[in-house]
Amino acid sequence: MISCLIIDDEPFARQQLADLLASETDFKIIEECSNAIDGLHAINKHQPQVIFLDIQMPRITGLELISMLSPENMPRVVFVTAFDEYAVKAFDNNAFDYLLKPIEDNRFKQTIDKVRNDLAPQAIQSIAPEYIEHLPCYCGNKLKVVATEDVEYIFSDVGGIHVNASNSYCHTQLTLKVLEEKTPLVRCHKQYLLAPRAISEIELLDTGAEVTTHSGEKVPVSRRYLKPLKQVLGFQ
Repeated sequence: MISCLIIDDEPFARQQLADLLASETDFKIIEECSNAIDGLHAINKHQPQVIFLDIQMPRITGLELISMLSPENMPRVVFVTAFDEYAVKAFDNNAFDYLLKPIEDNRFKQTIDKVRNDLAPQAIQSIAPEYIEHLPCYCGNKLKVVATEDVEYIFSDVGGIHVNASNSYCHTQLTLKVLEEKTPLVRCHKQYLLAPRAISEIELLDTGAEVTTHSGEKVPVSRRYLKPLKQVLGFQ
């Protein structure tokens, strides 16, 4: 059984895909999502083999969502779009496949056959933007989109990954590894990433250092990462 996920903000588009997939007995829809934040949660939770992903979605686009995934956990991505220019871009950059809205039955069958016949990992990470501009976050029962440029630091503990943006805390399901690779944040500690622009001062300690941010927050810097951090800031 081939597990698949539908991520699209348009109810009609999700329903059309669900109806088409219902006739494919070897495909199983594990979840349908109406936005990229829920989609990211579902991908991390279910690890689907295929995702049918709308490109043009509010706040966080399909391309931005893909950039938030680790390459080693990348599913096959079939982009679904109403815009030809997006489809051509996705296909030319080695996306697994694409479908134009409204989806034609014959074209859908071609995509399904392609998925069945090709189970090798796809090199689709090249379609992802180099940097993540928005972070999908959770604040209690609210979903929040945080601009990366507003983040001062991010840290991990037993409670998850915590994002501090202007002294406002929320959580994200993105890993520190992905965040380090895809944002301007730099590693300053095994459990911390820090925005260089947020640094007000650095106090040197025997065990490393402690950063004070412009908002007055304290962030630890381990000895291992102190020299690289100083170099980023222009210190010798």
